[in-house]
Amino acid sequence: MSTTAVPSSPARKVNRVGLELSDYKGKKSTLCAGCGHNAISERIIEACYEVGIEPYRVAKLSGIGCSSKSPAYFLATSHGFNSVHGRMPSIATGTMLANHNLISIGVSGDGDTASIGIGQFVHLMRRNLPMVYIIEDNGVYGLTKGQFSATADLGSKLKNGVVNDLPPIDTCALAIMLGATYVGRSFSGDKKQLLALLEGALGHKGTVMLDVISPCVTFNDHIGSTKSYSYVRDHDSPLEEVSYIPSFEEITADYDPGTTTEIALHDGSHLLLKKLNSDYDPTNRTEALRVLTEAHDKGEIVTGLFYLDTQKPSFIDMLNVVDQPLATLPQSVVRPPKKVLDEVMDALK
Repeated sequence: MSTTAVPSSPARKVNRVGLELSDYKGKKSTLCAGCGHNAISERIIEACYEVGIEPYRVAKLSGIGCSSKSPAYFLATSHGFNSVHGRMPSIATGTMLANHNLISIGVSGDGDTASIGIGQFVHLMRRNLPMVYIIEDNGVYGLTKGQFSATADLGSKLKNGVVNDLPPIDTCALAIMLGATYVGRSFSGDKKQLLALLEGALGHKGTVMLDVISPCVTFNDHIGSTKSYSYVRDHDSPLEEVSYIPSFEEITADYDPGTTTEIALHDGSHLLLKKLNSDYDPTNRTEALRVLTEAHDKGEIVTGLFYLDTQKPSFIDMLNVVDQPLATLPQSVVRPPKKVLDEVMDALK
């Protein structure tokens, strides 16, 4: 009697919370093939999987634009809200005040942020609200035929030959000046750097602002564009090599003495920054602004972690809210009794 061996199924590869990589994916992208936004979505999926974040703990927020379609393409089982054009910061603020136990990931574009949404962006940065704010920056309006956005570099050229004659808004410099506490820039084509920056961002308690150069293959990936794949690769000047060590892994590093800075994040994780420029200190706000200004004058695209402050209190800390999420509190707790209301009215007489 012969028996046929039944092949054993391969072991499931899961992360520390028992989830597979597929549990972090979203719908199939409807963006143009080769769009840098899709690469950013892939890195968000990978970062959340590697860190071991449960998707149900994440609130995905966006405004209007090609970039704002991206949240549909990652973390399908998380919470999501697509807001009015440029108004995502208000929704993010309300979300985190209602439930500060959530992890807020906001995805915006250079038009959604730096044009119609610039006022809301300014106030979000100054509050230090705990959230990860990602700008998918391609320098054009991809949904309205590729006009220049407010981050388009002076002298850059559209496919139709039109040259931009206005100076750009540097969202990273603006975020640092206003009070954001984790500010960096990356390139959608740099998988290693972008992944490390995103993993570190997920462990930061405060406003994270990441400007990710994300070439538009339809309107802004040609000679003359300063946000094309070829231009960014040729002009990218990394400040440091960024590595991320989660709190549940042993902290080890291979580096020469004096060349690596180790920074502890709020959740116990660590960022390891191997300095390519030995004089650069990411905790020095003035130094960060100087580097960005000099790079702009040289026509370089500096990438990496520009600024990090782990000591500044977050917006939630400053408001002294209770530990329990406000959205879960009963009316008996959040609604002032009649006696208190009467006292207020009497004081106004």
